[in-house]
Amino acid sequence: MAWQNPWYDPAQPHHTPEGFKNLTPDLRENGDLKRWRRERKQQGLPHPPAQGYEQFIRQWCQPADLSGSQDSVWWLGHACVLLRNAGRYTLIDPALSRRASPLSFLGPQRRTPAVLAIDDLPALDVVLISHNHYDHLDRPTIKKILRRFPDVTFVVPLGLQAWFRRIGAHQIVALDWWQQTQAGGLTIHAVPARHWSMRTLWDRNRSLWCGWVIQNATLNFWFSGDSGYAEDLLEIPRCLGPFTLAALPVGAYAPKWFMQGQHMDPDQAVSLHRAIGQPVTIPIHWGVFELADESLDEPPQVLEQAMQAAGLDFTRFKAWKIGGQMMLNNINQD
Repeated sequence: MAWQNPWYDPAQPHHTPEGFKNLTPDLRENGDLKRWRRERKQQGLPHPPAQGYEQFIRQWCQPADLSGSQDSVWWLGHACVLLRNAGRYTLIDPALSRRASPLSFLGPQRRTPAVLAIDDLPALDVVLISHNHYDHLDRPTIKKILRRFPDVTFVVPLGLQAWFRRIGAHQIVALDWWQQTQAGGLTIHAVPARHWSMRTLWDRNRSLWCGWVIQNATLNFWFSGDSGYAEDLLEIPRCLGPFTLAALPVGAYAPKWFMQGQHMDPDQAVSLHRAIGQPVTIPIHWGVFELADESLDEPPQVLEQAMQAAGLDFTRFKAWKIGGQMMLNNINQD
């Protein structure tokens, strides 16, 4: 018998009897994946950073400093973000292993070191997972979290509950788009994203993907997760804005003809940044794994050019160092 979506609600346009879908159709066609792989192999892509990987690491990486007690946000590389709120810690999409892969010897490898170990965390209350791709849901990292923090709460999109139960998690909250929960002193909303899910050859789009809006009395933070650009995303600031902080993806966009349905490019991220009122915005989804054709050092350069071309305040949306920290009171005073 064919798999049936146990969460299917015909009133929800992103639900299907077989799983989930985007509200904006995918533009890719059969054969496009093979075409992309063939073209990047022929061109020897991706190219290394202009001055090599070691120089890139020296320029863009620093150990995450968790000293002090002020409410803060850290970018830990790729899509991994850490929040400290009144001494409580929330970790988003932690993928700290050597590879973004089900295999330890094959698949995209880290080009920059992890700037934080789970053992470095003094506490961990909540982990948010945006979707099940290996560069966002990393089994070895989750197992380390559970060994150190067995009572941590995982907040995940629909369809990932069973995966977390199998790995030993006890506190799991699964949300559909526009649902919310309370955890770690925060109100957490699951919001739409334009992406997809797949962890095996047999489970494509059987679990949902999402972004998160994270709120307390002084913070309103939109973490978009993996997402291509879509006009539908503007419903999020209309419903839950204005935001004091955002995290928008700027990497894994080349070639645009293949990636645009799942990853926005820096120009699109800048357009979205402007549309949501230009909050302080962390560029994410770059700097660690080579998942597309652009080099690791291209996204920050293209982002700066896009901000200048748009005539916007570059200080509000610029590349952070991996491991970089910002005090939340600095954001709120901005």
